[in-house]
Amino acid sequence: MEEKKIPVAWYRFRGVGLLCLCSAVFFAGAYMTGQKSVAVNSTAGVVKESRSSPVCSVAERGKRAALTFDLDGGSASAQAILDILEQHDVKATFFVTGKWAQQYPEDVRRIAAAGHDLGNHSQSHRDMTFMEKREIQQEIQTVHEAVHRMTGVEMKVFRAPYGAYSDRLLQVIGQSGYLPVEWDVDSQDWKNYGVESIVEAAQLKNGSIIHLHNEADPLIRALDPLIREIRAQGYELVPVSEMIRWSGYVIDETGRQIPE
Repeated sequence: MEEKKIPVAWYRFRGVGLLCLCSAVFFAGAYMTGQKSVAVNSTAGVVKESRSSPVCSVAERGKRAALTFDLDGGSASAQAILDILEQHDVKATFFVTGKWAQQYPEDVRRIAAAGHDLGNHSQSHRDMTFMEKREIQQEIQTVHEAVHRMTGVEMKVFRAPYGAYSDRLLQVIGQSGYLPVEWDVDSQDWKNYGVESIVEAAQLKNGSIIHLHNEADPLIRALDPLIREIRAQGYELVPVSEMIRWSGYVIDETGRQIPE
């Protein structure tokens, strides 16, 4: 469970309050699928150029949002989450570590069979910003291959541990066929502020991506009222893969993916 945010030079993506402050710097450049991104150094006010930046939200015309769960704890909580989602007929996105997938293969298969997205959350859940290219490739590929053997799913979205990115990491993510996905709504469920805090975090806009953890203590109690609150606001909950664009877009200074 992500109990801290690791500061990393230019690439420090953390959820603060209800909005995604995906960073001190976002980067512009060409991604493997041909997208561009616009980046602003929020401290210096200087536009920087680079390869890519994670998607924190999506410019949607309709009222759609995505629940995303980082899985790096036990099985019981994941089972409870899946039960609640099934009761509400909601599809979500689960970012799994290789360690978790290998320990709970039946849960991974259940996620896939239920029609949820599976995303890559690295093999070991270590800070990847200090890793060399070969180690990053191993962290991504090991869990990719494991999940594919279990489910036949070729995962396409990646979330870095602690929301921490480096230019090298972003490059390898793209070269590995992945799109980096973060969030603009942070439940901060891991801080154990309680059910009301998680529900109140649902201050959404069209295309919002909501960040949750399977091992956060109050989450299971909060998930049912959270879904009800989101629907009361008129939003449809869909997997990330149904919202994001794979080409023909730019990413603005807030991490919002916008069609070109």
